[in-house]
Amino acid sequence: MGAVTVLWVVHEGRPKIVRVFLSNPEVFSEQAFKTALLDSRPASCLEIDQVADQIEAFLSGANIRFSLERLFLDLCSDLQQKVLLAEHRIPWGHVSTYQLIARFLGKPAAARAVGTALATNPFPIIIPCHRAIRSDRTLGGFQGGLAMKRALLEAEGIPFDNAGRVAVAEFFIPYPAAV
Repeated sequence: MGAVTVLWVVHEGRPKIVRVFLSNPEVFSEQAFKTALLDSRPASCLEIDQVADQIEAFLSGANIRFSLERLFLDLCSDLQQKVLLAEHRIPWGHVSTYQLIARFLGKPAAARAVGTALATNPFPIIIPCHRAIRSDRTLGGFQGGLAMKRALLEAEGIPFDNAGRVAVAEFFIPYPAAV
């Protein structure tokens, strides 16, 4: 799957992840990281190392449900936060569509906006944007490239047909968060 780079800061005394960079066929994660933040420096802390270990386990096929506690979601727009929270509800081994997420958010005409919010998801893997696909069952896009998106879905047991479309009996419909 390639290298993954985690950008984090200390915010209000706690380490918070600002961005997760995935490698893709055009750019390695380390290059994207250096381009985005020329004045940053490598560092580590226990909390971020634990998240990095979870990402590594996930990429090795483990069923990990990531906590949102370490994410600096405040840097995202209100709409993107809502999309990301809805996407986070999609469990391992399931997929939803951009359209279903838009409907769940009460914006049935906003499937493209949902797709854009996920395309710019600063926390891929932690918020599993690979689990959202187009209504026609094609993959759509993914920061790590379509080969990585398909590999992640296949690792979760999602089948594909001979045309490369997702072959599931039904889509997951996000549900309201428990109060």
